[in-house]
Amino acid sequence: MRTLRVGDVQVATYVTDPPLDIRLAPRPYLHPVRTLGGRVVTDALCFDHPWHLGASLTMSDVNGYNLWGGRTFVRDQGYVWLSDHGRIRHHCWLPSLNGIAESLSWCDAEGKDLLREQRTITATAAPHGWSLGFSYALATPRETTVALGSPATHGRTGGAGYGGFFWRFPAGRATAFTASSGDPNGSAEPWVAMTVDDAYTLVFQGLRDADRWFVRTSEYAGVCAALAYSQPLIVEPDAPINRDITVLVADGVLSPDQVNSMMR
Repeated sequence: MRTLRVGDVQVATYVTDPPLDIRLAPRPYLHPVRTLGGRVVTDALCFDHPWHLGASLTMSDVNGYNLWGGRTFVRDQGYVWLSDHGRIRHHCWLPSLNGIAESLSWCDAEGKDLLREQRTITATAAPHGWSLGFSYALATPRETTVALGSPATHGRTGGAGYGGFFWRFPAGRATAFTASSGDPNGSAEPWVAMTVDDAYTLVFQGLRDADRWFVRTSEYAGVCAALAYSQPLIVEPDAPINRDITVLVADGVLSPDQVNSMMR
């Protein structure tokens, strides 16, 4: 377990080796994450989706293995419990002048490598609050391709293409918005923001290529920078998938104009 600080304020705890049932897809995650004012902005082991673990990187389909947790969506059957779960393991710490850097292994239940990852997490001061940086590179462990999928790529409708960097919010009245007036879910907007209970606002950036935002505000509040929103993403040997996600964590309510002014 490690912590992130901005100045003298501890803003996040990083859990590296949670002792969880394999059906929850154990993996490193950030929780609790707080605003500079001390408001907790993540939830974990939630009563409705106990496999939602704060802010974490994970996929529901990695070459047929479920590293998201919970039931697996099967075409023409819906969600069913299968013995297909895996885990993401911390391998070693890497040198870092600022924040956390590590090497990880994405494994099946028996420990066989599915993917290898290098990850860097930082926390820096920013206008209205602080900024979380979450950068990662996913590479194949062998000279074979690895397919990343989602419930949507297996036939689920309703914009359920989740999988990637996912943030689960605490319960509350949530509102999501972007620079445009369209539905954030499934969009490729340069940023998406979530305000909860008029108490805090988080602003997410970092989509690339065919990535899309997966956004929920009713059943629960969550934002995912989805890697396989509608089509599988293939990781080729010697061609890692790289992403740089940033999340502005601010106390209070930010307007679209305020967010746009910071994005210019």
